[in-house]
Amino acid sequence: MYMPAVLAIVGLIYMLIKKNWVMKQDAGDGKMKEISNHIYEGALAFLNAEYRLLSVFVIIVSILLFIVSTIVETTHWMIVIAFIFGAIFSAFAGNIGMKIATKTNVRTTQAAKKSLPNALKVSFGGGTVMGLGVAGLAVLGLTTFFIIFYNYFTGDNMLIVLEALAGFSLGAESIALFARVGGGIYTKAADVGADLVGKVEADIPEDDPRNPATIADNVGDNVGDVAGMGADLFGSYVATVLAAMVLGYYVIKDMTSAVVNNGFEIIGGIMNGPILLPMAIAGVGVIISIIGTMLVSIDDNNAKEDQVMSALNKGNITSIILVAVSCYFFIDYMLPEIMLMNFFDPISFSSIDVFYATLVGLIVGGLISSVTEYYTGLGKAPILKIVQQSSTGAATNIISGLATGMISTFPSVLLFAGAIWASYEFAGFYGVAMSASAMMATTAMQLAIDAFGPIADNAGGIAEMSEQDPIVRERTDILDSVGNTTAATGKGFAIASAALTSLALFAAYVMLSGIDGINIFKAPVLAMLFVGGMVPVVFSALAMNAVGKAAMEMVYEVRRQFKEIAGIMEGKGKPEYDKCVDISTKASLKEMMKPGLLTILFPLAIAFVPMIFGMDNKEIAEMLGGYMAGVTVSGVLWAIFQNNAGGAWDNAKKSFEAGVEINGEMTYKGSEAHKAAVTGDTVGDPFKDTSGPSMNILIKLTCLIGLVVAPILGNHDLHIETKQSEKVILLEEANEFDLMNSDKIIKVVND
Repeated sequence: MYMPAVLAIVGLIYMLIKKNWVMKQDAGDGKMKEISNHIYEGALAFLNAEYRLLSVFVIIVSILLFIVSTIVETTHWMIVIAFIFGAIFSAFAGNIGMKIATKTNVRTTQAAKKSLPNALKVSFGGGTVMGLGVAGLAVLGLTTFFIIFYNYFTGDNMLIVLEALAGFSLGAESIALFARVGGGIYTKAADVGADLVGKVEADIPEDDPRNPATIADNVGDNVGDVAGMGADLFGSYVATVLAAMVLGYYVIKDMTSAVVNNGFEIIGGIMNGPILLPMAIAGVGVIISIIGTMLVSIDDNNAKEDQVMSALNKGNITSIILVAVSCYFFIDYMLPEIMLMNFFDPISFSSIDVFYATLVGLIVGGLISSVTEYYTGLGKAPILKIVQQSSTGAATNIISGLATGMISTFPSVLLFAGAIWASYEFAGFYGVAMSASAMMATTAMQLAIDAFGPIADNAGGIAEMSEQDPIVRERTDILDSVGNTTAATGKGFAIASAALTSLALFAAYVMLSGIDGINIFKAPVLAMLFVGGMVPVVFSALAMNAVGKAAMEMVYEVRRQFKEIAGIMEGKGKPEYDKCVDISTKASLKEMMKPGLLTILFPLAIAFVPMIFGMDNKEIAEMLGGYMAGVTVSGVLWAIFQNNAGGAWDNAKKSFEAGVEINGEMTYKGSEAHKAAVTGDTVGDPFKDTSGPSMNILIKLTCLIGLVVAPILGNHDLHIETKQSEKVILLEEANEFDLMNSDKIIKVVND
């Protein structure tokens, strides 16, 4: 029970050591430091304003949760405490990422003056700090509250413990949603405004100091791609582990019932092993990620994108293999030889079956990254196709990018479906949950790989604005190009975990609500299935409209400054950077509320409004289940499409920087084809950095809200067993189990 917390603390100590090393690196000259300070101050100002606004949200939800805890016997008022701390930890995780990223960017620029290997070492060092900070805090927070609740309730009422723990996950995901959406609106409003006026209209380079929006653009990289992403994966990590713990509880409950009623004998394992196992794997995953980060390095100063990607893959693959080995030993030690689960159809599975399920998660996690890399990586066939179609203008570029994103759903969804099916066949819904837990065990490594990209992007911006030698920008651009691909693969990884986790949360919801399943032949259920499918579409529209509105304001402001500030194009007049920063800040804080409230209020309305009209709680529970299913399926598809389309457009644009062959002729930056690619990238920006990555939070937050309200719909009583728990393994089924597992494992006695 205490081991994961200890491992998390070790990870956080290493994070502090790595942070000190990063901060000791040379921060460059005065101009570089000045630009970096502007970025830091802008990012900090936005986060402070965002957290002040979200604190009001946290207070309101805390009051509502307290009311729920007084109504439902299986929900304790300590869920409120867990919710508040989940929100605080999530915000803190994002804050850690933002602060280290804004301090690492200028140090990466300075390191790039010396060599590409040094630049990678520093930028990835900053990413490592963020990854370990997020994963360490997630494991420490979840484990600490489990220990507190377990001891407070003396371990007798595990359902209450897990219900209270759900509050921690709900707080984390709630903050993650607003952080991701708000940060995404901020960064893309600035990016789109800077690109449309600067690169397309004024024909000046990206991150040119003459562009008034360039500081806001670089601030956005940190509040969206770093702070938002940190809060996002923090929430994902916690939700995944929680889902597995809840299903572990039902495994124990079903086995206990079988012991009492059928003489089932539990062989091996430890007390509460199925519940504690996900936390143990998460804890050791932090240490394994440390090992993986140590393996990322290059020696060749003339290395290109492929060599940098290979170095990152080396660390990632090693982490995955070590997690697989660790899973085998933890499962063998902590789980009984044979387990039972009576969800829908009674099944039995062995501990080795659970291990096979974790392998499914790890393999699919690796494969989905490869699929994403194929559709978004530089030099890959889909990217080259978009490049070729840029020669006939922006329209054909956009058509090709949209098609690439759409077709990428085919292999991705087949992988998700295969993972769900295979892990379920091995160990039921507990296997699905453990598959997701194993996949998320390398979160610290995944975040380190993901976060180094925005750091390198910022470093390139600082190099351009401080007028460094072209070789410096060339080196940072190599890292940035790889970062675009790793960002896309990281989002693919997050979506894969969301698909598996949401199914596990869905199963837990069905159990807690006391229903037998979801019947889509019932009109209300089918209606809510369609409503759920609609929500991700509307959510995406709201997020993209927000980016569009804010970008329009940014475009007008940049045009005004180009027109009114004398000597700005000659480099003599100083742009008013702060006004552009202010536009992005106000727009993002204002516009993030609509998609956020849509996500939270819709499932609550479905759960409680029908009660006013006297609808039966069981029918309501089925309706809400239909809604959750619709959100999950639609959300996964929209996430894959938007993330991959945006990543493909981005790297298609970057392909022109090194030069590409179109119709037998070399084409470079500044060409008409390049301008078309810039337009496509501008369209793709909100896809990949605002609405797309928000989908996985939308999915899990919807399922978590369902999990929290399930006891209300199920009319839970601590002294009454639910219909699901009354199902036991019948005496007649003993022979089947004996044949599968040998007579030393299962004994059935005649009552």
